[in-house]
Amino acid sequence: MSVEPGRLLPLLTSHRSGRSPVTCEYRCGNACAHPAPNTSDNEYFGEVVRNVVSRRGALRAGAVMTATAAGFAALSGTAAATPAVPPALAGRGRPGKPGRPVPGTDFDPVAPNSADAVTIPDGYEQEIVIRWGDPVLPGAPRFDFNKQTAAGQAKQFGYNNDFVGLIPQDAGGWRNLLVVNHEYTTETDMFPAGTYDANNPTEEQVKIAWAAHGLSVVQAVRDPRGGLKVVPSRYNRRITMDTEFEVRGPAAGSEYLKTSADPTGRKVLGTQNNCAGGVTPWGTVLSGEENFNQYFANAGTVTDPVAAARLKRYGLSGAASTRKWERFDKRWDVAQEANEVHRFGWVVEIDPHDPNSKPVKHTALGRFKHEAANIKITKDNRVAVYSGDDERFDYIYKFVSKGKYKKGTSAYARRHNSALLDDGTLYVAKFTGDSPASEIDGTGKLPSDGEFDGYGEWIPLASGNESFVDGFTAEEVYVFTRLAADKVGATKMDRPEDIEANPVNGRVYAALTNNSDRGAAGKAGADEPNPRNGNRNGHVLEWEEHRGDAASTKFSWRLLLVCGDPATADTYFGGFPKDQVSPISCPDNLAFDPYGNLWISTDGNALGSNDGLFSVPVDGPNRGQVKQFLTVPVGAETCGPVVTDDVVLVAVQHPGEGAGAANPESHWPDGGSANPRPSIVAVWKKGRSGAGKIGVR
Repeated sequence: MSVEPGRLLPLLTSHRSGRSPVTCEYRCGNACAHPAPNTSDNEYFGEVVRNVVSRRGALRAGAVMTATAAGFAALSGTAAATPAVPPALAGRGRPGKPGRPVPGTDFDPVAPNSADAVTIPDGYEQEIVIRWGDPVLPGAPRFDFNKQTAAGQAKQFGYNNDFVGLIPQDAGGWRNLLVVNHEYTTETDMFPAGTYDANNPTEEQVKIAWAAHGLSVVQAVRDPRGGLKVVPSRYNRRITMDTEFEVRGPAAGSEYLKTSADPTGRKVLGTQNNCAGGVTPWGTVLSGEENFNQYFANAGTVTDPVAAARLKRYGLSGAASTRKWERFDKRWDVAQEANEVHRFGWVVEIDPHDPNSKPVKHTALGRFKHEAANIKITKDNRVAVYSGDDERFDYIYKFVSKGKYKKGTSAYARRHNSALLDDGTLYVAKFTGDSPASEIDGTGKLPSDGEFDGYGEWIPLASGNESFVDGFTAEEVYVFTRLAADKVGATKMDRPEDIEANPVNGRVYAALTNNSDRGAAGKAGADEPNPRNGNRNGHVLEWEEHRGDAASTKFSWRLLLVCGDPATADTYFGGFPKDQVSPISCPDNLAFDPYGNLWISTDGNALGSNDGLFSVPVDGPNRGQVKQFLTVPVGAETCGPVVTDDVVLVAVQHPGEGAGAANPESHWPDGGSANPRPSIVAVWKKGRSGAGKIGVR
C-alpha cells in the first residue's frame, strides 16, 4: 500500500485525552492504545517468567547474592509484617473558611480557552526566551524551516522543549544557566510539506532528528525590561544523540549493557525522550529518560522467553519503529543489538557549569520510564531522589544515598555529590488506604473520614551489589527495575509523573496524570490512592515521610487534588469550595514558588480547552484553591515550569502538532503563516524587572 509523503499509518482516530493522535504516536509510541505493560498479576509474568528464571538459576549474571530476610528487616527498619503506621498528617493544612489570596497566588485567573496564544493574567507581560532552531553555539545558522541540516541543528536549540531548569550564577539572579530538555521529535511537523515520507525518511532527516534530541544549555541574563535574554557564552552547549555519556553505578559494565560498539558497557551515545527533570542542590541537572521503548525496532522477533518478557514489560513490541532510525544505525534494532535498549531509561546528570564535562547515566536510580528525578536532603545529610514511572499501573520510587551531601556548588562539591547517586538503596512505594474497601467504589466519592488518605512504606529493592528481591541479582534489579518492583508488590499508580519536595513545608508531591484503564476488565480497580475508575483527569498526591525524614521507610499520604471539572461530583480540591476554583485536568509537571505554593502544568487536558499552568496553596484556609495562571496555544502542552518571585518560565511543547506541516493548526509563536515552533516563554508583572512580584498585588 502506498503512502503519501508525510502521512503516517496507522494512526488512531480518537484518544483518551486532549492530545493529537500524532502527539501520541511520536511522544510515547501510542502508549495508551496498547495494553499496559504491567500485567504482573497475570499468569504469564507470575508463572512463566518465574519458571524460566528458576530453570536458568535465577539468570546468574555475576556473583551477586540476594539478601536474607534478616537483611531486609535491618535495612527497612521493620520485619516483613505490616509496618507500624506513622503519625498521620494530623489535619495539617486543612482548609477552614477561605481567606484572602495567598501571596504568590493573588492574580485574576485566566479563563479556559482554545486561543492560539499564550494567555496570561491582566497586569502581566510575556516574551519568547528561545525557540526551536535559535542559535546556541557559535556558527549556528539562522533557522530556516525549509533548509534544515543536521550540522545546523546540532548548534541550534532542539525540538519539543520539556523540563526547564534555571540556575542563578550570582546572588541577584541576573546571570543564569538555563537548561532545557528536548523530549522528542515529530518529523511530520518538522519538515516542509511533501519532503518527509514517514515510511522512507532520508538519512539527513534522521540525523536532524538525532541532533534535535537531548538538552540545551544556554546563559540567560535578566532583561531590565523584564524576562530573560539568551546571550552568547562559553557555557552554551548542545547535548544530542551523538554525545558520549558515562555509565556509572552498580550496573555499569553489566553484561546487559554491553554492545558491539561498547564492549565495556560503560559509555552510551546520547540521551532521548528526556521528560521532566530537576536542579540538584549542588547546581547540576537531573533528567529522566522516559518513553525510550518506541525508538527500537523488531522487538517482536525476539524468541527467547525471558528476553521477550523483559522487552514486553518495558513496552517494546512489533517490527519497524515509527521513525525508522534502525535503517541508519543498527543499535536501534533489537534483533541486531539486543542490549542497546537497556542503555536507555535512566536518570542522566548534566553539569552546566562545565561545558567540557561528560554527562552521566546513574544506574543506581533504576531503569524505567523516568518522568523526572528530584532531590531532598535527609536529616542525617544524605541525598534522597524521588522519581515516577510514567506508565499506567506503574510505580513511585525513591533512592537514598549511602554517603553524605556536601553543601556548595564548587567543582569539588559537584563531583562529590554526583558520586552519591552511584551508591545507596533503591526503594519502591507501597500505599495503603485507611478507609474500608467498601467506601472506595471507583466513583471518586470521598470516604466517610472526608479524605483519601492513609500510610505507606518504602520497600527496598537493592543496595550496591546486594539485592533484596528473591530471584533477582542486584544488576537485574537495576536494569529490569519494573519486574523487580512487580515481585515485591508495589502499588500500581495512575501514571506517576513529576515528584517534587516542597522547600517550605517539607512534604512531597506527585502528579498522577490519568489512567483511563483503571477499573477496566482484567485491570486493577480503584483503591484509595487511585480512587476513580476510568480516571481521565488525574490527581495530585501529597505525603510526609515519617518524622519528616526523607531517609525513612514509612510515610503518611493524602490526595491534595482529584482533578477535573469542579462542577462534577468526582472532583476534590483539598476541601476548598469547588465553586471557587479553576477546572484542571491531567497534571504533569510540578514546581514551587518562594512561598511554598504548588504550581502545576498540564498535559492532555480532557476538558476541551487548552493546557495551562495553575497555582494552588497547600497550607492554610486556601489549601486547594486552584487558579489558572496561563494557557498555552492550540495543540500544545505546558512543560517546565519555573516560578521565582518575579518571573515564570514555561516550555510550550508541540504547539499545533498533528495537522502536518502543510496546514498546521497553530502558527505560534511567529504568527502569520509560519509553522509552529516549540519555545520557552517568560512571564512577569508589567513594569521594570523586579518592580512586581508574581501573584502579589
